[in-house]
Amino acid sequence: MTEEEVATCIRRAAGGAQDAHRELYQRFQGSVRRVALGYSALGPAEVEDVVQETFVRAFRELPRLQHPRAFGSWLVTIARHHAQSLSRGAQVRGRAAEDLALELETTTPAIPPALELERRVAVVRELIEELPEGPEKETVRLFYLEGELSAREIAERLGLGKSAVTMRLERFRARVKRQLLSRLLAAGVG
Repeated sequence: MTEEEVATCIRRAAGGAQDAHRELYQRFQGSVRRVALGYSALGPAEVEDVVQETFVRAFRELPRLQHPRAFGSWLVTIARHHAQSLSRGAQVRGRAAEDLALELETTTPAIPPALELERRVAVVRELIEELPEGPEKETVRLFYLEGELSAREIAERLGLGKSAVTMRLERFRARVKRQLLSRLLAAGVG
């Protein structure tokens, strides 16, 4: 694509032409993916999230882009910011998960693996039932109880971004971990 063809495609995409969106995606998704892959804290799902979210944000803001020649660098900047944000979150979550695992190893009394799994499943089901009706409960129910949909499929079904679904699931997992620890300790299992 020449610079002029890219500029024409950008104008058409800004006007809502879906074929122009596809052309721009095909032309620039490799650059965006390379930016995301440069962040070692991001796994494959987060890299895909960066690619998708970058284009969603860019296409939403496209009518405001004043210089079509700047599209490529503008897109890479959006990707870099999103990747940095996800990377910081992944690093924090990784450290928190390591800290929690260490804490659980040192404070949780030993119980037989089958009983532990059974109790954890029961706690998860209880916690899901205790959630107030609403979007978080629906997200968690679709992921854990139905168990056949990925986070991306749930996002599509609920009309959300994948990152919103991922955050809801992470909040729920943190709640489950806290509840498991407190219930096991309160029951004096050991």
